[in-house]
Amino acid sequence: QVQLVESGGGSVQAGGSLRLSCAASGRTLSSYTMGWFRQAPGKERECVARISKSGGRISYADSVKGRSTISRDNAKNTVYLQMNSLKSEDTAVYYCTADTGFYSSRCYPSDYEYWGQGTQVTVSS
Repeated sequence: QVQLVESGGGSVQAGGSLRLSCAASGRTLSSYTMGWFRQAPGKERECVARISKSGGRISYADSVKGRSTISRDNAKNTVYLQMNSLKSEDTAVYYCTADTGFYSSRCYPSDYEYWGQGTQVTVSS
């Protein structure tokens, strides 16, 4: 079992940047496909980005493509989400997720077994 703790959220003006981190403990990170989801008030949880166990396969939601970069450092047991050119619509709670399954074309909350507690990102215009 793995425990996930997010950090790096906060308040930023539109156009700014944030880097979210997800520290994993309990098991080695390389055992997991990792993802970032977000949920805004009144909206469904959305898959933002995911990365395969080795880091060789990555995909992004259209809403963040070109503005965000997911990466992982298995030696440090940490996953990152760099977000640039932030918009007010990026405001949400961001969750780090992990699953022992292999990277696939689908990305739904039910695909991920382990979740962090979330970190708030607020973008003001």
